Amino acid sequence: MANLTLSVRNKSGEVLATKTQANRCALGYHGTYEEGDQLVFSTDEKNSFIILQFDDAMGENFVFMKENELVFTIPFGEKKYSYAPKSFYGEWHVLSARIATEAEIAMNKNLAKNVYDQAADLGCYPHAHANVETRGEAVFAARNAINGNICNESHGLWPYESWGINMQDDAEITVEFGRKVKIDRVVLVTRADFPHDNWWQEVTLSFSDGSKVVKKLEKSYEPHEIVLPEAKCVEWVTMSDMKKDPTDPSPFPALTQIEVYGTEA
Repeated sequence: MANLTLSVRNKSGEVLATKTQANRCALGYHGTYEEGDQLVFSTDEKNSFIILQFDDAMGENFVFMKENELVFTIPFGEKKYSYAPKSFYGEWHVLSARIATEAEIAMNKNLAKNVYDQAADLGCYPHAHANVETRGEAVFAARNAINGNICNESHGLWPYESWGINMQDDAEITVEFGRKVKIDRVVLVTRADFPHDNWWQEVTLSFSDGSKVVKKLEKSYEPHEIVLPEAKCVEWVTMSDMKKDPTDPSPFPALTQIEVYGTEA
């Protein structure tokens, strides 16, 4: 049995609301969020599988907690542009957390999805990071590529946030799982805001086991499915060596979503 705690605190560290329960916890918070407010989840067990909800408009997400505590800073201003306007809005909010069931842990699923991912690696996985994000803007951050949103026919504010590469040929993005997982399929949703966007003719997927897969892509609004030759036990996957169409005048290829399917290793 694990104790789970959910809290809301302000920028001064004052706890505005908190609740602790065993194995399953829900916190209803009445109040309008202000800049600097943070949502905190903690558990007395590390390396745990949690079904986490920091906002009722964003829903639950299966995460792996390598550490005991996760602090989520509520986005305001420019940082909010990549989130749905309904999220963190209003005077009532519901936070929840529970220990994942054995069936939820064992099932084949998208191991890359994390709607609550943040720029810093805070011990909650999956986690995305990149060597470049266009102009450092929230709407082009790496976390956008694992938030589950597959709208890809435009760019900019939600629902068209994406990972932008700032026109760099050496751009790469990594998804870390925080533990070993067994994967068999990767799906890429490339941004398709044509003619504003260019597109990638080829990408390379590198894995923590030292292997690589090179995949040719088509110019398409549709997802690109990459079935691996054999299942891999890995801790991370990196997409790099993206080759854009040299005949397309646009310098702006981008990634809307990367999905990685598999099970626990």
